[in-house]
Amino acid sequence: MSLADTLKQDMKDALRAGDKERLSVLRMALAAVKQREVDTRETQTDEAVTALIEKMIKQGRDALQQFEAAGRAELVAKEAAEIAILQSYLPEPLDPAALDALIAEVIAASGAASMKDMGRVMGLIKERAAGRVDMATANVRVRAALSGD
Repeated sequence: MSLADTLKQDMKDALRAGDKERLSVLRMALAAVKQREVDTRETQTDEAVTALIEKMIKQGRDALQQFEAAGRAELVAKEAAEIAILQSYLPEPLDPAALDALIAEVIAASGAASMKDMGRVMGLIKERAAGRVDMATANVRVRAALSGD
């Protein structure tokens, strides 16, 4: 079953169970998938759906920071719950040791030697660990590895 089909089935289950919060988040995710399908005129792959969910989580984290800065505790809780629901549809994240091993492997495989190679290394990491790593965290670790720190 594809990720989009899983989202649809879970939406139906949330509707039957009366779980309004989960239903709302799943409808929002499916609307984003449907919009992308209309825009590109093709069915979305699991990788594309994963990328959309990652984008929604990133937007949610940005909103979460703004709500915290504004002192809006009720919105912080709501946004955190939405992020948790969306994260349940992503693959299991890499632990820090596995991320460091992946970075070392990609640097060795690509022959990267300096910060000039940062883009190539980040592209390979994104390709190999799609949905399993926060790219901001990977960016910091790749910078440290390439600068020799």
